Amino acid sequence: EDYPELRAAEPFQELQKTLGEIEDDIQNARRYYNATVRELNTKVAQFPSNIVANIAGIDARAFFEVEEGDRAVPEVEF
Repeated sequence: EDYPELRAAEPFQELQKTLGEIEDDIQNARRYYNATVRELNTKVAQFPSNIVANIAGIDARAFFEVEEGDRAVPEVEF
């Protein structure tokens, strides 16, 4: 009761929602990439597709992993 209604509450909630959607999109893209890499690595290791992979020079790829320093939540300044 001592504080007036905050006018910035609605835009801030919209910003939080947008940031959440972006995080979800990034997570989905990372999962898709890792699934594709897993599929490629399986094909490179299995016969007979490994013969074609060796001829084409296709090697196994590394999965996308987030480093510990990159896991920190970014600060948003207003």
